[in-house]
Amino acid sequence: MDYSLLVEVYQRIDATTKRLEITDYLVDLFKRTPVNLIDKVVYLTQGKLYPDYMGIELGIAEKLAIKAIAMAAGTSESAVDKTVKELGDIGEAAAKFMGKRSQATLFQESLTVEKVYDGLDRIAKASGEGAQDLKIKILSGLLANASPNEAKYLVRTVTGRLRLGVADMTILDALAIAFCGSKDYRPILERAYNLSSDLGGVAKAVAEGGAEGVKGFHVVVGKPIRPMLAERLTSAEEILSKIGGKAIAEYKYDGERLQIHKQADQVTIFSRRLENITHHYPDVCELARKHIKAKEAIIEAEGVAINPDSGEMLPFQELMHRRRKYGIEEAMEQYPIALFCFDLLYADGKDYTLKTLPERRGRLEKIIEKSDRVQLSQAIITDSVEELEKFFEKAIEDGCEGVVVKSMGSDSIYQAGARGWLWIKYKRDYKSVLTDTVDLVAVGAFHGRGKRAGTYGALLMAAYDKKEDVFRTVCKVGTGFTDEDLAKLPELFKNYVIPHRHARVESQLEADVWFVPAVVLEIVGAEITLSPVHTCAMDRIRAGSGLAIRFPRFTGRYRTDKAPEDATTVDEIVEMYFRQLKKIEAEA
Repeated sequence: MDYSLLVEVYQRIDATTKRLEITDYLVDLFKRTPVNLIDKVVYLTQGKLYPDYMGIELGIAEKLAIKAIAMAAGTSESAVDKTVKELGDIGEAAAKFMGKRSQATLFQESLTVEKVYDGLDRIAKASGEGAQDLKIKILSGLLANASPNEAKYLVRTVTGRLRLGVADMTILDALAIAFCGSKDYRPILERAYNLSSDLGGVAKAVAEGGAEGVKGFHVVVGKPIRPMLAERLTSAEEILSKIGGKAIAEYKYDGERLQIHKQADQVTIFSRRLENITHHYPDVCELARKHIKAKEAIIEAEGVAINPDSGEMLPFQELMHRRRKYGIEEAMEQYPIALFCFDLLYADGKDYTLKTLPERRGRLEKIIEKSDRVQLSQAIITDSVEELEKFFEKAIEDGCEGVVVKSMGSDSIYQAGARGWLWIKYKRDYKSVLTDTVDLVAVGAFHGRGKRAGTYGALLMAAYDKKEDVFRTVCKVGTGFTDEDLAKLPELFKNYVIPHRHARVESQLEADVWFVPAVVLEIVGAEITLSPVHTCAMDRIRAGSGLAIRFPRFTGRYRTDKAPEDATTVDEIVEMYFRQLKKIEAEA
């Protein structure tokens, strides 16, 4: 399969702001892709080579890419570097130099998907002495046979800057249409994806066997399951009413959500975003070996930093000191961790995702050997508003964020990858109009002035519309950033800058710079008000008005543990708005 076919589709996706057009382009691409290559085409379109959980990163440093471009074009590195700075895009620079070179080249081998994938795979896996030279050699070899447009997307891919921003759900839609005949089959594909976290694997299965081909997907130890997520409400009374009157309430710890896979003595740990973070937590691996009394198991736990002297729980920010490449042993001593186990997904051959929460919790209690460092999440079963309120206050007193209230009914299975009303968060932040915090996605920026000249003066923030799979603006935030924050913002967003509004962003404001929706920040605001310019919940409260957060401020917390689709939703913003109104009316 010619690599140029992928590049043509990438160009069309880059040029459109319409999500349905992106789906159509992908459907056409998948139909034209040989079955044996469909997984590779899907991975490449995501800007990767393998599922995230495998931990094989494609990224190559910009300096190495510049060396490869110079070698392939027969020019100097300084010339390439200068052009990269002028154009602001190393992909465009590669296209320019390959365009000049191609005019004087008589013999070229056309690039195929197989050659590109194999070359990028060898680059990603190169290690040890001489690895950098090998990477440059492989990339320059690919570029020597690339057209200008192929060079552009090849270099963008290898440097981690493909920036197509195609959502997983869009790819699943396209696969369902291409190989099952209708988007109606997406739930079947989505279930397979939720259990495997492998979009390429799902693509290959559906391409080979249609809808039936993906029905055989099952839980596998070592492959992360996409986590179940919670909605949120601000009233204990409404939570119990929404969830059926009686529920399990658990502490919501201020830590990192860990999915722990145990197979004999082999332990693998995945983050909420399905990254393999085993390296950061050797002590958790040891705790899992000793305290999970099952040969094979997949459990979910909250890892919380604790004070080694007092045993008290520390804030999430302290735990992030564990996310480092080096000095792990030292970090373990300074920031020891406790595990609070809250769900069981698999144990000794049995898939517990299809079991009710009481069954999962009951079995979890039997296979966890408790200690001062390993506990089950603190929980109660209640049908009382007063009891839930007291439990909530106790959770806050003990250093938690709040509680998660979970259904106990016959429908309380583990809904992998889904956010629904079977789990409902009740957090301290939602109790007061003035201290609400929300997790929003940066979709654009505005140039700074005065002291902020040369960086961004404000970021355009958006909430996630789950129903439409788009991000709708809700505020511009420019306060709360330290001088250090401001200095690093351009670098933080460097890989996400695109020349126009992203197809999944709905905005009436024109940002100076647009981003692929990727970076999530925690924002606090004074109140939620009607807005004629922001698109969050546009026309839902009043015709011609959306909702905006008034006096927004960055809390200093970068939510690197959250994907953009895990951000605060439009529906949650609407819910907060109405709760705020009721509180104001009650106090009037």
